[in-house]
Amino acid sequence: MEEPLCCCEYVDRRGERNHLAACCCDCEDLDEGCERWLTCKSLPPGALERIADTVADRVRIPWFSGAVKVNLSLVPPLVLLPVLLHVAALHFLLGLVVLTSLPVVVLWYYYLTHRRKERTLFFLSLGLFSLGYMYYVFLQEVVPRGRVGYSQVVALTCGLILMLAALSRAKTDPGYLPIPASDKKSSLGQGLPNKSVRGSSNGLHGITTSGAASGRAVNGEAKGYSRMSAEEPEGVKKDWCTKCQLVRPARAGHCRLCGRCVRRLDHHCVWINSCVGEQNHQAFILALSFFMLTSVYGITLTLHTICRDRTPFVALFYCPGAYSDYSSALSFTCVWYCAIVTAGMGYILLIQLLNISYNVTEREARLALRDNTGRRLLGGLVIDTGQYNRGFLCNWGHFLSLGSSPPQHSAEDIV
Repeated sequence: MEEPLCCCEYVDRRGERNHLAACCCDCEDLDEGCERWLTCKSLPPGALERIADTVADRVRIPWFSGAVKVNLSLVPPLVLLPVLLHVAALHFLLGLVVLTSLPVVVLWYYYLTHRRKERTLFFLSLGLFSLGYMYYVFLQEVVPRGRVGYSQVVALTCGLILMLAALSRAKTDPGYLPIPASDKKSSLGQGLPNKSVRGSSNGLHGITTSGAASGRAVNGEAKGYSRMSAEEPEGVKKDWCTKCQLVRPARAGHCRLCGRCVRRLDHHCVWINSCVGEQNHQAFILALSFFMLTSVYGITLTLHTICRDRTPFVALFYCPGAYSDYSSALSFTCVWYCAIVTAGMGYILLIQLLNISYNVTEREARLALRDNTGRRLLGGLVIDTGQYNRGFLCNWGHFLSLGSSPPQHSAEDIV
């Protein structure tokens, strides 16, 4: 019987038992990289990726049943956000540079991970830590000034708790379609082509198909449909997912990041590191709404404290005493950071509300744009496909009823 792991031991990615004390040992790629760097030689292809994989595998913290791996994408927001905000509070020009470059860096990292089709906890970590740090600055720098009442602090705290509760609900199952067991495919195929699936049984990693036609991906939609035989119904051909090996119901889609098909897929949201689908769309809208209300309320309270006798909108752009002391400067910098984030989230919420009003998902809108089958309305803010639009009230009634009853598993969902 194998001896259990101690708190500082772990099984590495090669399946070997290792210890935290030896985290810098036996790393040929790192040794070679340092040697080439010292001798001004270029690294061989793939060396940086191997070094990064090795470092990510060895960054762990001790735990009872063995050392736990730490996701490196969680670390940058925890370190960089407080440092950058404190630097921005030193001078007006520094604040202008930091608050301008920060959204650019975040957008660049988003497009980088989106192009590589990678899941990352960076954005979820940034969002949660931003909430916690802004709340900490509010309690430490704004409340002691005496212009914020106890009831206002309670109201802001309740809004934050409600937003986190809705966010927790939005992180649950978005409506994944069950993946058929490989041993049942031959008996339940009912004329569908026999395909092999290799990888994990839950479909999250390593899903591949043999003989499948691959195509472009639009908004997480893997457009690779199998070549069906002539006797197959036309409706089956267009809804067959070669990745999950099942026939998708109407409005379902395959997320290339999660590796699963989701009922009424809207989009994959990097801020919750999950898909938004039939089961969690309402919670997603609720979390966005609570965030907007709480953020605007917190910004208003802070501006009323550090910029007296001015309306919040005027104080945001003209507050002469904001840099009179470091506490006021830090609070004012955090207000601008919150305002930038709130504007971005407000745009996302606006698009979501318009899509709900026209009963169209983000995925359907992108596909309609690609195929030139939708109408641009309200200056291009919403794409009306006309396929499911039944009027404003009926559309919202349909949205509010999402997830109210368990999905009916028809014969179409079985392969």
